[in-house]
Amino acid sequence: MKNYLFKNAKFCTTATKESHYPVLKGLTGEILLEIAVAGRSNVGKSSLLNHLFHSKGLVKTSSTPGKTQAMNFFMVNQELVFVDLPGYGYANVPNEVRRQWGPMVQEYLQKRDQLKLILFLFDIRRMPQDDDKEFLEWAAHNEKAVILVLTKVDKVTQNERSSNTKKILQAFDTENLQYVHYSVVKNTGHKEISKMICEALNEENE
Repeated sequence: MKNYLFKNAKFCTTATKESHYPVLKGLTGEILLEIAVAGRSNVGKSSLLNHLFHSKGLVKTSSTPGKTQAMNFFMVNQELVFVDLPGYGYANVPNEVRRQWGPMVQEYLQKRDQLKLILFLFDIRRMPQDDDKEFLEWAAHNEKAVILVLTKVDKVTQNERSSNTKKILQAFDTENLQYVHYSVVKNTGHKEISKMICEALNEENE
């Protein structure tokens, strides 16, 4: 099994449509596999990516949820590409921007052949809403592997973690959905998610 190293990350480009997608290649000229990172605004995508990359400020965090409205591409160790999708579901984003989000992301899910895995971040303190369920349906429809990342687990007790996880999985109502608990503050889940990503990509390459 190939083990990917989540280090030496660098920002590559921003895109809002297919014609803007970069062609990113490894040291031997192969097109690199991509991992999309999705979730609601303020779910902790930027913090998780910085934590995963062992980088404090590469992925810009914002105090204004919903501010990032494009797809940001990051190359990691010249082996993998992570694509930070814009957060959705934040009420203060203008209606026009919200209308653009669906088509922009769906085009990427449908047309990006090198997209092999989605990290779907979800706050363990919340319950899935219609747009959360819709995103998972998009992913399933486009036959993309998904890892559900339950974030901010440091903000709940152990009992709440167990209870909320069960309720969230029941609400999503999907079979065989892999999940991992994650906390940047407590350094929880880094090792587990790294292993899960490697296993998922190796399965895709078989």
